[in-house]
Parts: sequence; structure tokens; C-alpha cells
Amino acid sequence: MRFLLVPGLLLAALLIAEAPVPGPVQPIPYSHALHAGKLQLKCAMCHENKDPGETMGIPAAAKCMMCHQAVKTDAEPIQKLKTFFETKREIPWVRVYQIPSYVFFSHRAHTETGTTCQECHGSVTTSEVLKRETDISMGGCMTCHRQKKAPLNCTFCHEQRN
Repeated sequence: MRFLLVPGLLLAALLIAEAPVPGPVQPIPYSHALHAGKLQLKCAMCHENKDPGETMGIPAAAKCMMCHQAVKTDAEPIQKLKTFFETKREIPWVRVYQIPSYVFFSHRAHTETGTTCQECHGSVTTSEVLKRETDISMGGCMTCHRQKKAPLNCTFCHEQRN
């Protein structure tokens, strides 16, 4: 318990440890621990980095069905996946990480300088359900830039305003 002294009052505040934030519920369960861990699939195999390279794509049902036309075809999640594929509907995956629109960020620029997926996204190879594991706030990015001696000037990541 921590005590806070406010003129004329003594307030007691319980220090509550922040519980880990769970990952979002996805429309189809997906295990990165299985796919990226046990099966050792590379991130780029499912997450394409199309030009100009800012974002990594979230796989469409057709990408998943390349393997799942023959693998675990009777499993309920794969049946659901197959329905998205056959009806040509996009899977409504819930993004775990989202970079604000006012930030210039290029996945390609980061990977070309040797930054690994795990540095920003955590140990996905052991995660059943992805959740935010690293700090992608401005402070978190600046800490990483300092450590890697990358530029820290504002306009490197933000548009200059007049």
C-alpha cells in the first residue's frame, strides 16, 4: 500500500500490478507458436511486404488455403477458413499493432537495416495468441533508435508542420 499526502488528507492507494493485456479475439484461431515456431515458417511467407514497403500484409484466406487444402481439412477453424476462401470474403483479422497515421514507418526500411520482427513484435514463435508485447509508442521507438544509433530528429518519423 502506498500513501499519498494531500494537504489536509491522507489517501491510501493500493499499488495494483498491471495485468498483461490479452490478445484480441480473432475470427479464426491461429497459433504463431505452431506455424512460426514448430513448423518454422518465416514471417514473410504469410506476411507480404508489398511496395512501397510500409506495411506487412495480413494473410488472405487464399494464402492460408495453399497449405490447408490438404492439412487439417476437417478441423473446425479450417472449415471456417475454407468458407471465407470459397465465398471470396476477407477474413476480418484484428490488428494487434497499429501505427498511427501521423507516423511515417516502413517495415522494409527497418528489416533492411537488420531489425528483426521479434524486436518489435515479441517472441511470436512461442505465442499461441498474439498480443502487444513491446512498446511501440514514441518513447519505445526513440529508445530503440538511440540503442541502434538511428536518427532521432522529429521529421524522420513525422511530417514537418508549418
